[in-house]
Amino acid sequence: MSRVVRLAEVSEQQEEQQEQEGVEAVTVEETAALSAVNPEHLRMAEALLFAAAEPLDEKALATSLPSGADVSGILKELQIIYEKRGVTLVCVAKKWQFRTAPDLAFLLRKEQPEQRRLSRAAIETLAIIAYHQPVTRAEIEDIRGVALSKGTIDVLMEIGWVKIRGRKRTPGRPVTYGTTDAFLSHFGLESVSHLPGMDELKAAGFLEALPPSGFDVPNPTDELGPDEDPYVEGEEEPADLLTERLE
Repeated sequence: MSRVVRLAEVSEQQEEQQEQEGVEAVTVEETAALSAVNPEHLRMAEALLFAAAEPLDEKALATSLPSGADVSGILKELQIIYEKRGVTLVCVAKKWQFRTAPDLAFLLRKEQPEQRRLSRAAIETLAIIAYHQPVTRAEIEDIRGVALSKGTIDVLMEIGWVKIRGRKRTPGRPVTYGTTDAFLSHFGLESVSHLPGMDELKAAGFLEALPPSGFDVPNPTDELGPDEDPYVEGEEEPADLLTERLE
């Protein structure tokens, strides 16, 4: 007798615990048994909705289900069953579909870096800045032999490969540009001094065996140049950047 009482107490405790935690361990068949919906029809509709590539309306479901199936009742039952699960049954534009529960949408988000192709002018400008830093906008134009198009340096700065590093002690105090740590990380360099030299460029096929006389590969450095001052955030608009924006 005491064993029966004890089992009854355990059963009551389990029911109370489930109510407190909001747990509803009810199967599709058990739920359907409590309503007027045919359990087998419920299972069929569930399978159809899971397998469908697109949302289904009631007419499409009725066509696949046995004659006389209560489609509206089936959909209501499925909504109740899946109300607190990882997927829910939703109706959009009078069509039904299983979707991830809104509060779990963050699990399916995937961040992917945007692939951007640099123009030839941007690649050339980046190479000049990398090898000739510290370098001004005017010096970049002089080396390339053509005017620097508007926004080219802005694109490189937006990517995070180029930064303003100082100011030249010349009239107008133009800013100087250099590469960033992100540039070194992307190209697998320990420092700018590890950029390929003339011999390495020849071996890679980027230079002819006999380059033009006077041709040299500069040695870039992170140190401030003898005629360069460090750049301070919040200073007046740099003269060369102001000129570029007014063009």
